[in-house]
Formats: sequence, C-alpha cells, structure tokens
Amino acid sequence: MNQERIFKVLLGPHITEKTSLAADRQNQVAFKVATNATKLEIKAAVEKLFDVVVMDVRVAKVKGKTKRTRFGLGRRSDWKKAYVRLAQGQDIDFAVAAE
Repeated sequence: MNQERIFKVLLGPHITEKTSLAADRQNQVAFKVATNATKLEIKAAVEKLFDVVVMDVRVAKVKGKTKRTRFGLGRRSDWKKAYVRLAQGQDIDFAVAAE
C-alpha cells in the first residue's frame, strides 16, 4: 500500500460510550474509515500510523439518517466504521497523538 493511501483510509477516531467500553474490556479502538477501505488497508494504516500490533479488524457500514430540513427531506451520507482489536499490552492514546 502506498504512503498516500495510508493517510486517506482513516478519517478519525469514533468515540462513544460503546467504543469506550470496548476499549476497556476487549482492547478495541473504533475509527471512521473511508467507505472503500478494506480490512487489510485498515490494519496496515493503524499499524503504520500508531506503531501498534493489530490482532483483527471488524467493519460495519452505517446507513445515513433521513433528516427534515426547511427544503424538505434530506439524507446524510452512509459511512463506515472499523473496530480494531489491538494486541495485549498495546494502546492508542488519542489525547497524546493529537498534540
């Protein structure tokens, strides 16, 4: 995988109550990823950018919501998220990575 693609695969961390519990219990981290990203690309990008060992990747496609606007009904875009399970003892700290 080329260097440009690594930076385009991961769009950002996805932090919710559910992902916080998964991070504590199963050593998982959730990311918003490009809709055309594969599991192998996600694994390679996380390992290269954060210098961690990835055990497995699970992917879910999230359907965009239909919302009312003043112009009628609108629809948010579909997006994709990935749950990345890290090896025992590995950790990603987003507070330090952002600085």
